[in-house]
Amino acid sequence: MKFLMLSKIIATVFFIGYCPFAPGTVASAFAMALLWIFKPHDTIMLSMLLSSFILGTISSEKVAKHLGIKDPSCIVIDEFAGYLTAVMFLPLNLNVLIAGFVLFRFFDIIKPPPIRQAERIDGGFGIMIDDFLAGLLSNLLIRIFLLL
Repeated sequence: MKFLMLSKIIATVFFIGYCPFAPGTVASAFAMALLWIFKPHDTIMLSMLLSSFILGTISSEKVAKHLGIKDPSCIVIDEFAGYLTAVMFLPLNLNVLIAGFVLFRFFDIIKPPPIRQAERIDGGFGIMIDDFLAGLLSNLLIRIFLLL
């Protein structure tokens, strides 16, 4: 029972996933706010991303199985980790943070290939990987924009 509660805390990002409106967007905005306020070094961000991806995979699988739903809307650790991916190893200025937010949410919602195919993977890894890919695509586009 304690493991399930801990899994819910992680998977819902401290219960942000229970927000009645756009919980994934709220979780992404929370990640953006954390980065804006604390401006963590790349190694800290990488630690945040790796731990949120690994713990998110484990906890989201546990919560999804408990609820009997493949990808419940209350699970938002995937959006949190996806947003971190969108801005990983980029300057954490307001323009990049906002571009990462807009692009990540866009790709997470429209799910172009191969993101849509990745979403079909079962379990916690399937919950996490499509948002990671949306973040990766967002990160690549921001890098291209920064080169122009």
